Amino acid sequence: MTALTLSSSSATGLRADAVVVGVAKGPKGPVPAPGAEAVDEAYGGKLGAVLEALGASGGEGEVTKLPAPDGLKAPVVVAVGLGALPEKGDAYDTETLRRAAGSAARALAGAKKAAFALPLDVADDTAAVAEGALLGAYAFNTYRDGGADAAAADGKGAKATKGGKGAKARANGGAKAALAEIALLGGKRDKAHRAAVERAAVLAEEVNRARDLINLPSNDLDPTGFAAAAQQAGKEHGFKVAVTDEKALAKGGYGGLLGVGQGSQTPPRLVRLEHRHPKATQTIALVGKGITYDSGGISLKPAGHNETMKCDMSGAAAVLSAVSAAARLNLPVNVTGWLALAENMPSGSATRPGDVLRMYSGKTVEVLNTDAEGRLVLADALTKASEEKPDYMIDVATLTGAMVLALGNRTFGIMANDDAFRTRIHMLAEAAGEQSWPMPMPPELKKGMESPIADIANMGERMGGGLVAGLFLEEFVGEGITWAHLDIAGPAFNSSGPFGYTPKGGTGSAVRTLVAIAEEAAHGDLV
Repeated sequence: MTALTLSSSSATGLRADAVVVGVAKGPKGPVPAPGAEAVDEAYGGKLGAVLEALGASGGEGEVTKLPAPDGLKAPVVVAVGLGALPEKGDAYDTETLRRAAGSAARALAGAKKAAFALPLDVADDTAAVAEGALLGAYAFNTYRDGGADAAAADGKGAKATKGGKGAKARANGGAKAALAEIALLGGKRDKAHRAAVERAAVLAEEVNRARDLINLPSNDLDPTGFAAAAQQAGKEHGFKVAVTDEKALAKGGYGGLLGVGQGSQTPPRLVRLEHRHPKATQTIALVGKGITYDSGGISLKPAGHNETMKCDMSGAAAVLSAVSAAARLNLPVNVTGWLALAENMPSGSATRPGDVLRMYSGKTVEVLNTDAEGRLVLADALTKASEEKPDYMIDVATLTGAMVLALGNRTFGIMANDDAFRTRIHMLAEAAGEQSWPMPMPPELKKGMESPIADIANMGERMGGGLVAGLFLEEFVGEGITWAHLDIAGPAFNSSGPFGYTPKGGTGSAVRTLVAIAEEAAHGDLV
C-alpha cells in the first residue's frame, strides 16, 4: 500500500521525484489551480502558457509532465487537468479532485515519492485527494516477473491471498510498482484533516483488498480460498468470521448454494462476518454474491464471455471489504456480512435446466437457466440473513448482463422495496464517487417467473431481465425488512483502459457506497 502523509513543506522545497499541481480549463487556456502558486512562480508566472504551448488544455484527467524549473527540488512537474474553471466563489467538486489525484498517481507508477499540491481548502478536499491518489496508485503485480508471491494453490483451492507463500508465477516482462509515497501539501494539519487522511487510507486499503481478490484467477481463489481470506481479514481487524461448509449446508437445506456448486470439485461455502459495537442502535446486513468462477454451468456461456468470469465474486469482495472497513473505523453500528460462495461449473453432477431446487426458505425454484445462478445463492443468503431481523439489508452482485445493457459499464443499478431507501443509497453512492441509478420494480414482471411445477422459476421475461432478477431476490427477503439490491455487473470489472483512479481489472465497486451507508446508519441518519 502506498504511504501517504500530510506535509507542511512547500512545493518548491520538498525533495521528491515529482510535484503534482492542478490546472483548470480557462477561457484563454490552462489556469493553475490553488496549490500551484509556488510552482507557477518558479515558472515566472507562466506555467499556464508553458502548458498551452505543450498542447495541454486543463481538461479533466489530462496529464502533462514537464521539466521542473530552477527553484524546485523535484526534477519533474506533473500538471493534471481539473476541467472547467469553477465560477467565482465556487470550489472544485470532490469527485473531480479524486479523479485528478488518481490520474496523477497512475502516471507516476514506479516513482518513489511525489508531492501533491492540489486544492485542499477543506477536510473534504483533503479526503478526496488522499483517496483518489491511493486508489490511483494501485498495482496488481502478483503474477508478473518480480512481483509478490502468487497465492498458493494445492488442487483444493487457494490457501492464501496476495503476499502469501507459494510458487511465484511469472509473466513476460516486469511491471511498474505502485507509486511508493505521497505527500499532500498545503492542507491543514488539524484534527479534521488528519481524520480525513486516516479514513481515506482505510477506505483505499479496503477497496484495494477487494480489487486484489477480484484480480486473483479462479485457480488461486475458489470458495474455500475465499473463506480463508475472510478468516484472515477477521483476525487482522477484529471482526468475527464463521464458515458453513458443504456438510452443514446440506444439513441446513441450502438448496440454492448446493445446487449451483454441485457441478464443481470445490464445494460451496456460506461465510458470516460480524462487526459489533456496544453503542450501536441499528443493524445492517450486507449480502454478497461470490461466484468465484461462472462458466454458466450446463447453460454454458458463449465464446468470448468466459475470460473475465473470475470477477463474478465482486459482490462478496465488496461485502468483505466493507465489513472490514466498518471494524477498522470502529463505526458505532452493527454490521453483518454474508458471503454466498460457489463455483458454477458444467459436469456430470451439475444442476440441469429443468431441475427443481428446494431453497433454504423452503420455496422451490425451477432452474430454467443454470447461468442465472447468482440469484440462487443470494436467495439462500438473504433468507438466512433475514432470520436475524436486521434494520436494513443490502445485497451486492454482478448479477445481470441486462443491467449493463441498461446502464453501461460504469454505473450500477439500485432496486429496493422502499423508495426512500433507494433514493438515499443513490445519494450516498454519488457522494462517494460511485456512479449509480435508481431502477424500478414493476410488479407485472413477476408473472414471467411463474412455474407450472415449482413455487417460482429462476428466469422470467428477457426484456427487463435486470429488474426480473431483483424481483426474484425480493421473494427471499424477510417480512418487514428494508432491503436494497445493487447490481454492479457493469462497473465491477474494467476490461478497457484505466481512467482516473480506476484501474484495469477489478475495481472494488460498491465498497465505498456500503461504507457510507454504514456510517450514516451509525449516526442514525440513514432514512
